[in-house]
Amino acid sequence: MQQRSQPPSSFPTAERVRDPQDPYEYLVVTVYPGQSLAQARQGLVEHAEYGKWELKRTVKYSGGLYRYWLRRRVMRVERTMQVY
Repeated sequence: MQQRSQPPSSFPTAERVRDPQDPYEYLVVTVYPGQSLAQARQGLVEHAEYGKWELKRTVKYSGGLYRYWLRRRVMRVERTMQVY
């Protein structure tokens, strides 16, 4: 089993996940033990306010790891003009 190295202690990590069939795209924010929860919460607030993300799920794992799932609706746009 391969172990993942932990990121720098001051920054939570974020990963975008998108399924073409799902009307939402997801942003998974991971906060490792020893990282600042206040800084992570501030980042979540900024994502919600400026990026139109909404909090879907929060999980606290044994060992102190937090994972937050944010989602936002994907806008489907159809072409209205034909460009040659």
